[in-house]
Amino acid sequence: MSDKRIKAAALPSSVGLLILGIIVIAANLRAPLTSVGPLASLIKDEVHLSNTLAGLITTVPLLAFALLSPLVPKLGRRYGFERMILIALIFLTVGIIIRSLSGAAGLYIGTAILGFAIAVCNVLLPSLIKRDFPRKIGSMTGVYAISMNLCGAIASGISVPLAANAGLKWQGALGIWGILSIVSILWWLPQLRNQAKHATSTRQPTVSHHVNVWRSPLAWQVTLFMGIQSMVFYVLIAWLPEILIHRGIDSSQSGWYLSIMQLAVLPFTFIVPVIAGRMSSQRSLVIVTTLLLLTGTLGLLYGRSSVILFWIIILGIGVGFAFSLSMMFFSLRTKHAHQAAELSGMAQAVGYLLAAIGPALIGYLHDATNSWNPPLFILLGASVLLFIVGIGAARDRFVDAG
Repeated sequence: MSDKRIKAAALPSSVGLLILGIIVIAANLRAPLTSVGPLASLIKDEVHLSNTLAGLITTVPLLAFALLSPLVPKLGRRYGFERMILIALIFLTVGIIIRSLSGAAGLYIGTAILGFAIAVCNVLLPSLIKRDFPRKIGSMTGVYAISMNLCGAIASGISVPLAANAGLKWQGALGIWGILSIVSILWWLPQLRNQAKHATSTRQPTVSHHVNVWRSPLAWQVTLFMGIQSMVFYVLIAWLPEILIHRGIDSSQSGWYLSIMQLAVLPFTFIVPVIAGRMSSQRSLVIVTTLLLLTGTLGLLYGRSSVILFWIIILGIGVGFAFSLSMMFFSLRTKHAHQAAELSGMAQAVGYLLAAIGPALIGYLHDATNSWNPPLFILLGASVLLFIVGIGAARDRFVDAG
């Protein structure tokens, strides 16, 4: 009788540790990236970069996502989800440290390394949620998304104060996130004990239910949805502070505005997955997403400066809807964890390759036109394309059925 009680007590404890582990890891997936945008001016001045090269700081990790993501499902099956995530966290820490060293070389090399590390977690965490929480995919995806976006928002807001007021300079403001990644490594170590337990369950579906997601039209619609929403997000992360500075807002305040945009995301990154998980088709959510993005972008273009914060919040809510739907599609359009990993790997490979074009293209357009209007028109067009592919991705079907 006592043995049964011990097992019953151990189960909730292990589940709680896993949930906290997912939360801590998710907190690492945006902060190292969102902390760059507000510091763009400082980095450009000290390292002597053009707007195009500064945009590449955001583009490099997206290219890393695109290159590694297709390989991650195979690595996860061979070495296990838990072990691969731990290795990724170690490389993330190394990348953050290298990026914080002075000079352009360390900046780009470190950014590439941390990009590869984040790519592994980006692909495997949604699959791990589908495997370990099959009846709570919506709520767990919401928890994962909130942690990611909350820490990303905090990073955007405190980057300039850390660099300027605390005297850390841009190197210290970027390097401080290595503390969080080290904490994540220590917290995730106990999860290696789950490796053997899940080895069979993660490998078995590859034999009996294999599907080539690269040949599925539905998978391509999910992939394009992922890519377009990522492009919109990373363009805003990289250039919204500069756009706001051009509108007369000082650099410190523009960083906080970027933070507020991401804070506006938070409630919806939990609510939208829960709602989406209860719907057979998510087309109505795609329509709402598109309207929000169009409204927010038009507000930045033509709205009054006195209410610019309102447009930023609307834009943030739209970004939250789009991101949450893209994460949910990996689970809703697949039948098991392996299939979810394959779709996630495909979507993040092609999707982030598409997204990588965004920041550099926007920087080039601004350099060529000396105006932020053409870049904002690009975002309007992207919102329309997001609607077109989103309507298809929201269909109540699985990737192995088209």
